[in-house]
Amino acid sequence: MRKGTLIGRVAAAAVALTAVLGAAPASTAATSDTPPAGENCWATHYGYIPPGAYTASGELFDNNADTAATSLSRDPQLPFGTRVKVTNVANNASLVVRVNDRGTFAWTPSVPKCLDLTDGAYARLGGVLNPDSGHIVVTEEIVP
Repeated sequence: MRKGTLIGRVAAAAVALTAVLGAAPASTAATSDTPPAGENCWATHYGYIPPGAYTASGELFDNNADTAATSLSRDPQLPFGTRVKVTNVANNASLVVRVNDRGTFAWTPSVPKCLDLTDGAYARLGGVLNPDSGHIVVTEEIVP
């Protein structure tokens, strides 16, 4: 069976299933994996990373540094070294993080993840690690 045929059958099955469940079928139009400028998004945190781990930029990972990962699918990518001012919408706490890693997460309208912060940066912005609050709502601004 050709790959295109299988993909077509899977797409048709998904449309049929959503019709049965009463949900509107998802659009087949391409969507952006980047938060719209000026929009709120979610910052998450790494959690446990084993000692000696490296970031995608080749740096030794420091879970207390003011650094962050952005999505691999973000378009355009934030280059390594980009400084981003992150502000927690709930308490107006802000700090500048430096991008030194990439994550596998993606921004979507229903789950608008934009940054994965180190645990230290997340806590300094008011995120709760224990019990884990999951995410904080933030704004992001590229700074020189």
